[in-house]
Amino acid sequence: MVHKLDSFDRKILAEMQRDCSRSVAEIGEAVGLSQSPCWRRIDRLQKEGYISAQVALVDPKRVGLNAHLFVQVKLDAHGRQHLDEFAERMREFDEVLECWVLIGAIDFMLRVVTADLEAYERFFFDKLSKVPGVREIVATTALSKIKSTTILPIPTR
Repeated sequence: MVHKLDSFDRKILAEMQRDCSRSVAEIGEAVGLSQSPCWRRIDRLQKEGYISAQVALVDPKRVGLNAHLFVQVKLDAHGRQHLDEFAERMREFDEVLECWVLIGAIDFMLRVVTADLEAYERFFFDKLSKVPGVREIVATTALSKIKSTTILPIPTR
């Protein structure tokens, strides 16, 4: 059974998005709950799927991933019959961090990260361009990051 989110649940989600490595007591203090009620709510939010994962965000540059590209992919008419196959192939490629299905002139938008442009070129020729049904690939290289966040703007109403 999925519960409706109340203001404490929303505050907990907001706090956990900022830093889920804090203790339950610290999160509880930030939202105005003692440790036990806060833990029960966090446990319920996890079981109900509001919290899908707790992860560490790694700095790409510190691990040598310096090229960030946004890649638009069009499939040919025959390729459109195999959207699921294309999606599955994208899930297999570690370089693809995100893959979105679009409505319009482009079928997919990928967010790709590689060590450098030479590594992207290898990814392009060895993997992406070999996926059946791909008609056109247009990549745009990101120069610098202005904003990047994983924090959703959860309404606190």
